[in-house]
Amino acid sequence: MTVPLRRNREFILLQAGQLLSTAGNQIAFIAWPLLVLSVTGSPAKAGLVSFVRLLPSLLFAIPAGLAADRYNRKRLMLGADAVRALGLAVLAATIIAGSPPFWLMLAVGFVQGTASTVFRAAETGAVKAVVPTAQLPTAVSAIQARGSVVLLLGPAVGGALFGLGRAVPFVVDALSYGFSYLSLGLMRTPFQEERERDRTPVRTRIAEGFRFLWNEPFIRFSTFFYGIGNFSIPGMLFVLVVVAEDEGLRSAQIGLMLALFGAGTLVGALASPLFRRSLGVRTILLLESWAGLLAAAYLAVPSVWVLLAALTIQGITLPVTNSVVDSYRIAIIPDRLLGRVETVGSQIGLAIAPLGPLVAGVLLSETTPRATVACFLVFSATLVVWGMLSAALRNAPDIRQLGR
Repeated sequence: MTVPLRRNREFILLQAGQLLSTAGNQIAFIAWPLLVLSVTGSPAKAGLVSFVRLLPSLLFAIPAGLAADRYNRKRLMLGADAVRALGLAVLAATIIAGSPPFWLMLAVGFVQGTASTVFRAAETGAVKAVVPTAQLPTAVSAIQARGSVVLLLGPAVGGALFGLGRAVPFVVDALSYGFSYLSLGLMRTPFQEERERDRTPVRTRIAEGFRFLWNEPFIRFSTFFYGIGNFSIPGMLFVLVVVAEDEGLRSAQIGLMLALFGAGTLVGALASPLFRRSLGVRTILLLESWAGLLAAAYLAVPSVWVLLAALTIQGITLPVTNSVVDSYRIAIIPDRLLGRVETVGSQIGLAIAPLGPLVAGVLLSETTPRATVACFLVFSATLVVWGMLSAALRNAPDIRQLGR
């Protein structure tokens, strides 16, 4: 008899550690630029630190996936937590002692980003190890609900903690990684299957991950379909901010609007089981793309509130779709290839997502908000047609069939 996730000791330990470490990361997310600005007074330097913190995810994702498929994943995750906690502790100590040098902020930011990249590459394997296949959609929904909660609360808490003292958010973040280290250490389940040491060249092992991705129809389709789909949401949220400013909304009101979008993703994560019981697999897989067309209401009624409503409804669908897509991918990718295949998919999404705001900015400069939204609607409609015609979606089995 399968144990419910709420009584799955290993999953609870994993999620408890990640809840606090993710919360700590979101708290520090707002504290980093505030720190750099308070020390240097330079927005350019604050932007550079933010860039350096994100750069490792682009540089090292594939090597990290390779390491997760070759080495002990639990040790990699423990090492990443230890490095992150130590780096933040050093930064906090220098803040307490005075003003940290700019080079140290760059160095700690880069080390943090690198360790987080390694951690994420191994984390998927940990989830696969402790969650039965049939329960993966529920597990993914729980993970996304966790992310939505900390996304809503983390930045506000981070700003408040920074007001208490510049070092406080970083001390809290360091402690959160210490708790994650402890929770991982208490877990008994190995984070990977038994495997022999792979002595093939690195290039061959990377190519093996690419070949599996390309030869498995659903993995290939979902990698490109949902990766390319990452273009739309960031772009439309950027349009929302610009339209809100044009309509005279204050920064606090704009922040609240973005929080409402985040609340929509939380509602979707909590309601995912209901959607999965009520709708077929193919319908759920297309739900996000169909919801993207709701922005057409803005063309008829060009109000920022109409655009917000459309995007919030789409936000509800995001975790519902992801609960099926992500769990299906985790279930069918062999454990020995999981790190490599998943990091390739994440790289595509990371490369596409920044293009949305860039294109939106150009269109808004040259045309009107309605014309910009219309262009994004054409993109969304193209995705819908592509998804409707896809044999990979049409033939995707229910995740519960994979668990038998």
